[in-house]
Amino acid sequence: MTGRLAEVGARIEGITQLGAVVNAMRGIAAARAQRARSQLAAVDSYAATIARAIGRMLAAGAADSGARRPRARPAVVLFCAEQGFAGAFSERILDAVAGELAGAALFLVGSRGQAIAAERGIAAGWTCAMPAHSEGVPRLAQRISEALYARLAGGDIDRLDAVYACRHPGHGVVVERRALLPLDPAHFRAVDTAAPALLNLAADALLVGLTGDYLHAELCRAALHGFAAENDARMEAMAAAHGQIERRLTELQGTQRIVRQQEITAEIIELAAGESASRHDGRPG
Repeated sequence: MTGRLAEVGARIEGITQLGAVVNAMRGIAAARAQRARSQLAAVDSYAATIARAIGRMLAAGAADSGARRPRARPAVVLFCAEQGFAGAFSERILDAVAGELAGAALFLVGSRGQAIAAERGIAAGWTCAMPAHSEGVPRLAQRISEALYARLAGGDIDRLDAVYACRHPGHGVVVERRALLPLDPAHFRAVDTAAPALLNLAADALLVGLTGDYLHAELCRAALHGFAAENDARMEAMAAAHGQIERRLTELQGTQRIVRQQEITAEIIELAAGESASRHDGRPG
């Protein structure tokens, strides 16, 4: 009986330690998601400023050279999970483009997503890990941009979409798709050109530079949304695990009380039996 009580106690201790790890992972995920969302406001403001400048250039007659490129392969950038314990996060991203991957150039971000893609027989032409902290997202966007520019220069691809997860209030995490290249003039607001801007570059050259900055900002935006959504998914998974741990801990604590009571009862019976036997043995024959 004592051995069983010790076994139950050891299991309680182990599950309690596991609960501490789960709570720590949940807290880290929540902090990272909150940090990424706080940075989204700055990225959105930056992208909006560049978008207004592009709209001004297009309104002034600058040519969008990307629209005249010959048709080639489309490219898709997928922002999947970097780590595990995020439920079916990466699977949802891959499912969103499952019917298009055969004819597209695939850029896949996230080590966990790469492993799941390999299990499905999906080969990505370019892969990269998601940074551990959101401060590394601009560098990630730069690496993606450089890889894309190499493909664009070689004529391998002619358009680009970003697919990522995003949390919408009241709707949870949803998968979004955003067309990044070529630029659609309809997406940029018309601006008043009554007072033309002072330019130090030719309008077409400036538009090319602005397009690069806009692409970088949009890649940062998609990566930050994906980073925050992955940590949201991990936080939800850890919350579910915490609930399971609490239930299991309650069951084990109940078992511990029963085993302890059984042990106490057995000891009382044993003591009572011993006392009775002593009295019996002490009687005269």
